Amino acid sequence: MSMESVVKQKTVVTQTAPKQSLGKRLKDDFQRNRALYLMALPVLAFYIIFHYVPMYGAIIAFKDFSPMKGILGSEWIGIQHFKDFFGSIYFSRILFNTLNISISTLIFGFPAPIILALLINELRSKVFSRTVQTVTYMPHFVSLVVICGLIKEFTLDTGVVNQVLSVFGWKPVSMLNKPELFVPIYVISNIWQEVGWGSIIYLAALTGIDPQLYEAAKIDGAGRFKQLIHITIPGILPTIVILLILRMGRLLNVGFEKIILLYNPAIYETADVISSFVYRKGLLEFNWSYSAAVGLFNSVINFFMLWSSNWLSRRLKGESLW
Repeated sequence: MSMESVVKQKTVVTQTAPKQSLGKRLKDDFQRNRALYLMALPVLAFYIIFHYVPMYGAIIAFKDFSPMKGILGSEWIGIQHFKDFFGSIYFSRILFNTLNISISTLIFGFPAPIILALLINELRSKVFSRTVQTVTYMPHFVSLVVICGLIKEFTLDTGVVNQVLSVFGWKPVSMLNKPELFVPIYVISNIWQEVGWGSIIYLAALTGIDPQLYEAAKIDGAGRFKQLIHITIPGILPTIVILLILRMGRLLNVGFEKIILLYNPAIYETADVISSFVYRKGLLEFNWSYSAAVGLFNSVINFFMLWSSNWLSRRLKGESLW
């Protein structure tokens, strides 16, 4: 039998073979990857129970919620809470503060772990590089209450930060009582706390770059800086893009815990953000429907930012989450 006949027979068999149903393909895939599905089951259950099921409660944003009447029994008032929020004197302030803190953290905080990972990757001493990694990611595991307590002590007029800055002519002040200093304190402390932990994923991405690329670059006469520009950074660029998209999806999610632990009435004008506003309205003033409306507005904006950044990344770089 000639080769041409064999090819024709295979083509006919391939074309006439029945296509498996979706259910059959899922069943076969589950049988082949049963262990992976079982490992993913707790994560899936966590998100369903604690993230998707509670979405039902978001309906109180459109109601005058009363615990005695319940969610379904409470009076429906439509978008009244959203109108009250958008017309409030606090709307522009907390939106600006949230964007200011979040964008400042993005601009200065997002590149910090990338730079740290690149610097560690250039170290030749394994002992020294591991020591640096350990020292830099240890603050991530310290309780946020302890972190904020240290920040308060360090930024007092008699604290170590003021003492160091006084050498350069700085007049010691209680920094957390100055509205204009809150954002720099928040951003710098956040970088100190998270830079080491954030660098781990970039260090993992660096290990996936083919060493032969560096060898070829050395043969061509490329120095370490050119290798960094043309091999290292492009090699981790997909990881950077994906993490940037995820970060854009949390642009307005400035955690209220650190804000509440650090701020005071003297600096509300720069420290009060959406999450802390929701906390005060919902848990301190018991205005659950109003705080739910503010939180829902925050979530919708975050979803739009996530979708927009993913679309833009796919158009410009061909890298996206979906």
